[in-house]
Amino acid sequence: MTENLKDSSKSQEKKNVFAKIKENIDDKDEQLAFISVIVRLVVIGWSGFIVSLNYISIPGYSNEPKDITFPASILTGAISTFGIEASRKKGDKNKDVSKSQPAVATQILRIEQAPIKIITESNNK
Repeated sequence: MTENLKDSSKSQEKKNVFAKIKENIDDKDEQLAFISVIVRLVVIGWSGFIVSLNYISIPGYSNEPKDITFPASILTGAISTFGIEASRKKGDKNKDVSKSQPAVATQILRIEQAPIKIITESNNK
């Protein structure tokens, strides 16, 4: 009986991460979404670490500033996939230009089922 328990524990140890995900999540779309989130989190962690190294002084490591444009752009892009946008400084010129221009009304339509009919009504009585 103890041999059966040992065999079952060995078979559970041999399973890789993808096999465990496949067991716990039945739908393939959900499996891909879960893996996608994990990959994005790893990319955010890596790029955040690289960007942070530019501002941390480590003994025995040169403290001169490095070009972090590439990891910073990857960090910004990966964070934006979660719906988070970088904020701008208060004195940023881009905001001042947008305030001087008139606001343009926009509307986003999301159609989830077909067929759809769009009917306009006039206010004339």
